[in-house]
Amino acid sequence: MPASPGLADAQPGPLSRLRRRLARPVDGAALAAFRVLFAALLVIGTLRFAARGWIAAMYIDPAYHFPYWGFAWVRPWPGVGMYLHFAALALAGLALALGLRPRLAALVCFVLFTHAELIDKAAYLNHYYFVSVVLLLLVFLPTRADRPAPAWALYALRLQVGLVYGFAGLAKLRGDWLLRAQPLRTWQAAHADFPLLGPLLARPETATFMSWAGAAFDLSVPFLLLHPRTRVPAYLALLGFHGLTGALFPIGMFPWLMSASALIFFPPGWPRRFLRALRRPVPADSPPVPADSPPVPADIPALSRLGLLALTLHFTGQFALPLRHHLYPGDHGWSEEGWRFAWHVMLVEKAGTVSYRVRDPQTGRVFVVHPEDDLTAQQAAQMAIAPDMILDYAHHLAAQFAARGVPGVEVRADAFVAYNGRPGARLIDPTVDLARERDGLGPKRWILPAP
Repeated sequence: MPASPGLADAQPGPLSRLRRRLARPVDGAALAAFRVLFAALLVIGTLRFAARGWIAAMYIDPAYHFPYWGFAWVRPWPGVGMYLHFAALALAGLALALGLRPRLAALVCFVLFTHAELIDKAAYLNHYYFVSVVLLLLVFLPTRADRPAPAWALYALRLQVGLVYGFAGLAKLRGDWLLRAQPLRTWQAAHADFPLLGPLLARPETATFMSWAGAAFDLSVPFLLLHPRTRVPAYLALLGFHGLTGALFPIGMFPWLMSASALIFFPPGWPRRFLRALRRPVPADSPPVPADSPPVPADIPALSRLGLLALTLHFTGQFALPLRHHLYPGDHGWSEEGWRFAWHVMLVEKAGTVSYRVRDPQTGRVFVVHPEDDLTAQQAAQMAIAPDMILDYAHHLAAQFAARGVPGVEVRADAFVAYNGRPGARLIDPTVDLARERDGLGPKRWILPAP
């Protein structure tokens, strides 16, 4: 009996074809190497953080912490709790590197690392955010070297790493970076005594060249790493770029993290080839190494609709967050609206001072408060240039005065910021009572325009 024409001619739809294509098996070795290297750097970074006394300096010593909007409930643990917190993070990172229940280990690392990251905005760094995002992905990715992985896992990591460079490059397409070579001109002038390169770094034309080269590098390197003919030169350039920036600027583990993460652009079986080359030399007349393939046959099911939806939502957020600053008026480098979680890497040099005038409306008496008397040096420096942190501390002052029996005070800020080589200018409208303003996602009318 002939088959029904409707069934015989049925073809899978575009969504089904996409899901099956994303489920194509690839060698899991590259994903496993990514997990091992990333987790090893997480452990090293955690131990480095503890060894330098930063656990106490950032989480125990401060009397006040600047909360992220919506996350004021995230607080440091009392007593020795933060030391135990970071010890648990190091152990979970070690388990992740060794492949011991890797998805559970990645989940524990994500929760512990992100908890510490959310305690205080003064400690924000772009690569902290990168670590959290990658750990979240590793919770769901198969990263075992002894079995094939679906292609979507490889593509997800490549896209995540590529977005860091892509948005960092787009953020550099601004007048200060390309036309004024700021802040590189300011930073490089301070490195005139750098070995061999010092005199060259002090020249303004060097800053201009490096500004344009940095933007071109960020915008092109993910695509160059994807192409077989340009992959190795691009990776060598990447190592040189991160090596130089790491030597010149205090950016911590970021160069190491990005150098290790960029290896995900190499063919999926590169770790096997690398280990094979270490074990024995390849004779000159040996046949070429065949294309990498999964170590064992596998029938990986198509990516589920729920899984495809989760990936879509994740990367929609990763594309949207770096672009949200376009929703705010003015120069976002000055106002910092939409600045965090957007890969705006090394774009501004700002230094500021801030004091508060606290007025008791009942008596008319005015108290001048200098926040550096109550904050750590890092908190004070970060707060003086960040309007949302200035607002946070204004509310903290109002609460302090209320606790002393002086409720309903008015809090105004005198904040001055020098921005990318410009003279200092007022950041906050000094006539606005910040105690009556609320943080949120909308534009803040009390931030003055950039000079």
